[in-house]
Amino acid sequence: MPILEVKKLRKTFQSVVAVDNISFSVENGEIFTIIGPNGAGKTTTLEMIEGLQTPDSGEIQLKGMNWKSDSGRIKQIIGVQPQTSALFDLLTVYESLDVFAGLYKRSRSIDEILDFINLTEHRNKRVKILSGGQKQRLAIGIALVNDPDILFFDEPTTGLDPQARRNIWDIVLKLKSLGKTTILTTHYMEEAEKLSDRVCIVDQGKIIALDTPQNLIQVLSKEREIHLSFPASIKDAREIIQVVKEYPGVTKVKAEQNMLIFSTTSPEESLYHLFKYTTENQIKVEQIGIKDLSLEDVFLSYTGKEWRD
Repeated sequence: MPILEVKKLRKTFQSVVAVDNISFSVENGEIFTIIGPNGAGKTTTLEMIEGLQTPDSGEIQLKGMNWKSDSGRIKQIIGVQPQTSALFDLLTVYESLDVFAGLYKRSRSIDEILDFINLTEHRNKRVKILSGGQKQRLAIGIALVNDPDILFFDEPTTGLDPQARRNIWDIVLKLKSLGKTTILTTHYMEEAEKLSDRVCIVDQGKIIALDTPQNLIQVLSKEREIHLSFPASIKDAREIIQVVKEYPGVTKVKAEQNMLIFSTTSPEESLYHLFKYTTENQIKVEQIGIKDLSLEDVFLSYTGKEWRD
């Protein structure tokens, strides 16, 4: 039985449909990531599941419980790190965790949490002097104080430098190793691709794709992007565009000075024809590369929108 089930969830704000009949389930121990452009309905979906907003219609079940009849029990088994965390600047790290631990019937050892989020050495520092990454780790630590079964992280690494971001990734993966279920939203495609067991792409309040990152990428794997660079002496790579456009399987072609970039569903055949053409016309190819597809390519394919952090 899934640890979380969402059925036909809908939420409107006046004339705006923020979430439009979304349905999905999450298995125990899974890292489930919701991605989508700004305004797609990610945070609204998360907040309804967390009990922070009431849906207009639909059902939410967490471990077989629902918010109407089991709100008290649900609050004891979930941990929430919101998009904007309200921490108490004048409390120390230890005091912050202690305050929130007192709100639950059960709680983990604060020393254990400090070790888990790598803040033991900063336990007596006031929150106001922590770095952005340290504050975010503290916010995650607060979400862990009741030893929850399900954790919700809303864009946990936004605004952090690469090292701080990877520190958060390590925490999420450690939680998975402990059997915890994590549901998160993110603005970073690499993050979703590396962390997620499954990815849910939403746009305009609807789910447009849901699968493992590998399966989503595999759907597009028939088409590959090929990059060729020519010597600076070539006047313009655009002179080859019309030739390449005629090759079987070519879908997109563009040129940037002495660089030619094209997408094709028949990479071997396209390259055979291209090298035949360059050889016959004595055009030297300096470098060639075939781009590996990523989750960002999947996102662009499904939404037609450029991803921006």
